[in-house]
Amino acid sequence: MINSKPYRVVPGPEGLLPPAAATCGVVLPEKGEGLVLGSLQSEQDTLLVMARELLTRKNPTIFPGPLVLWAWKEGVAEKAASVLELADEIPGVRIIPMPDYRPIYPKIDPEAVINPCHPNLTIWHNKIEVCVFVGVHCHFANITLKMIRAGTNCYTITLCHEAGHEDSMASLPFCGSDQVRALTEAIRQLKREGLRPRYADTPGIQLTPTQQTVLSGLAWQHGDGALAE
Repeated sequence: MINSKPYRVVPGPEGLLPPAAATCGVVLPEKGEGLVLGSLQSEQDTLLVMARELLTRKNPTIFPGPLVLWAWKEGVAEKAASVLELADEIPGVRIIPMPDYRPIYPKIDPEAVINPCHPNLTIWHNKIEVCVFVGVHCHFANITLKMIRAGTNCYTITLCHEAGHEDSMASLPFCGSDQVRALTEAIRQLKREGLRPRYADTPGIQLTPTQQTVLSGLAWQHGDGALAE
């Protein structure tokens, strides 16, 4: 008998080999829409869901990928700056970069970098229950999101430069600096309406010394620097 209930993309752990959400009937959003738990929503509703999860779940973390870490074309530095503005509005947030996709052997430093080949290790080590992927190439994000859903309870949020991601809990497509700033504004809106963040008394961006070194090196790698202020 065919199960008529829509497939929900919820935090795991779901098991060793969770199905690809696309094979379970989850479709990508159009411009102006978003995905929440496998269902299409308006962009604004999606932003508010993302904002609430980032303010209320444990150990919120931003995972910036190469598309915002490296100043590889015009406009990247502006988007990277918008990501830092977002981080400033999330009490207790940490930034753990994904500078490239090469396997990191023999030892991963889960406080300094997230490895797309073993993303669950970084999430387990830091006890991350909500994260944001931004600037990660789609083919690597898809693999990484499935691994996170398979083995962790992390709520994944994707701010995708292309068409979005079925395998994250909340996803926005065609996401530039304007959409990142819209998420920042959604967070401010919830605060104004009285939502008290889980880490209300904790300052903004939290970086270990190792992370500061990594981000500083990446920021100035190509001259003007994607993450440089």
